[in-house]
Amino acid sequence: MNIQEEIRKQIVQELKINQASQCPFVVVCYHSFYHNGAISLVLEYMDRGSLADVVRQVKTILEPYLAVVCKQVLQGLVYLHNERHVIHRDIKPSNLLVNHKGEVKITDFGVSAMLASSMGQRDTFVGTYNYMSPERISGEKYDYSSDIWSLGLVVLECAIGRFPYIQSEDQQSGPTFYELLDAIVRSPPPSAPPDQFSPEFCSFVSACIQKNPQDRASSLDLLSHPFIKKFEDKDIDLGILVGSLEPPVNYPR
Repeated sequence: MNIQEEIRKQIVQELKINQASQCPFVVVCYHSFYHNGAISLVLEYMDRGSLADVVRQVKTILEPYLAVVCKQVLQGLVYLHNERHVIHRDIKPSNLLVNHKGEVKITDFGVSAMLASSMGQRDTFVGTYNYMSPERISGEKYDYSSDIWSLGLVVLECAIGRFPYIQSEDQQSGPTFYELLDAIVRSPPPSAPPDQFSPEFCSFVSACIQKNPQDRASSLDLLSHPFIKKFEDKDIDLGILVGSLEPPVNYPR
């Protein structure tokens, strides 16, 4: 990233401000500093890596565990959207970190949001194309609902074991870069197969992955979605699932 010196320093200052107010569902930034042209962050250690690391081992995540994951991510998004007024812009499996206690926390929100702000508002391309909403790819204005689209793709990917725009296991190479962008903008959104998943899960995914941003549910509304409520009193322990996995440093990538 070629960022001007003053912008780098500004990002560090804003990160230091962020350290004063934390959320249990966002990875803690303990310290940040700028030295010799580089920004360094001291972050909370999440010993089971990311959701991408988890899926790499288990292949798919069952609905009860996904409900626990979704609830924690949504609580983090409610904090970012409603309290900090921040759009994450890069929700993806590798930015959702997990520890052995089954805690799921959002990471990478500060720099992505501040970088976009420093580079000029909400029409900038900060984030990963795969999980970008149609309006972002089209270069239109976007809001908090773009994070909801990304969450929907992440949840569906964890459930079916492949990126939703890959049609089958035999097509693991996936579409080309331009085919993917065209599919996200022009094709109907992916959905959860109703013969494989509960109506509540299918409804949750649909509430997230809507082409029209105004049709997507908010993070706060999704917290009371039937899919989330369905497992709230079931005492689902995500720690049992992730605790049985190899730490990400112990297996080849």
